[in-house]
Amino acid sequence: MTESIIKVRDLKKHFPIHSAIPFVKSHQSVKAVDGVNFDVYKGETLGIVGESGCGKSTLARLINQLVHPSAGSVEFKGKDLATLSAKDVRAARKSIQMVFQNPDASLDPRKTIEFLIAEPLVIHNIGTKESRKQRVHELLETVGLSSYHARRYPHEFSGGQKQRINIARALALNPDVIICDEPVSALDVSVQAQVINLLKSLQKEFNLTYIFISHDLNVVRYMCDRIAVMYLGKVVETGTFQQLYEDPKHPYTKALLSAIPKENPFEQKERVILTGDVPSPVNPPSGCAFHERCQYVMDICKTDSPVLQTIEPENQVACHLY
Repeated sequence: MTESIIKVRDLKKHFPIHSAIPFVKSHQSVKAVDGVNFDVYKGETLGIVGESGCGKSTLARLINQLVHPSAGSVEFKGKDLATLSAKDVRAARKSIQMVFQNPDASLDPRKTIEFLIAEPLVIHNIGTKESRKQRVHELLETVGLSSYHARRYPHEFSGGQKQRINIARALALNPDVIICDEPVSALDVSVQAQVINLLKSLQKEFNLTYIFISHDLNVVRYMCDRIAVMYLGKVVETGTFQQLYEDPKHPYTKALLSAIPKENPFEQKERVILTGDVPSPVNPPSGCAFHERCQYVMDICKTDSPVLQTIEPENQVACHLY
């Protein structure tokens, strides 16, 4: 494996709950991300999957310092972003860009496409007005649009075209890492394939590193080299896509993968049905967060929280079964 470009260590984000009663302080908090550890290697695509509310999007914002962590560290090229000044964090963001889920919400409807794509260059004071215009035209061509689209406004484009514009804007500063937060979930299936293929071709062309967040496991399988599975703010398993899809270890990973529709509807497969609801991140259960829904639960699961440990090369699992 190549060098590690991002190191996440014991990362936590707890959002305090404010009491509805005046002058009464609440001591509760939402444990959105609760002790996450992983590395991202240069040139790879790391997928982050899990149910809605498990902390995927909060984790993305923590990595890019759009949200400040409660504890832990995010190291980018050896520097802990959480300890940097606002000026240095802004400089670091040149190398870590984001593509958000909703292409409509990401684009100001009052601005032209040229203004929107050139905005990062203006913020970081890069180039002249003429060179920025040229750069915008190059980026539009790179993502499969035309230079004359620069004069248009967001409402004149389809959802897939808007997401291409967002990708062009993310590329404007020549980043090392792009965090894709559910970039195709709001698009039609046929358009999803076009955007995913574009992301893969751009990765090869510019040697990009992706953190790809999604709940669509078929998209993740096509897109990602390694996958981290999250449950209730914690990473419960990591591994290559071959390991996780062919031999998942954690009971939660098995349940997620068993829900993927098969190409052959008559093919027999073991279906894992989870009982109960996802526990509240305000008051997570003691021990293993998954023990209330796990068919293999043991006494130790109810009291001791399992640690993410390596059981095979490139495969880590947080489960007392191992």
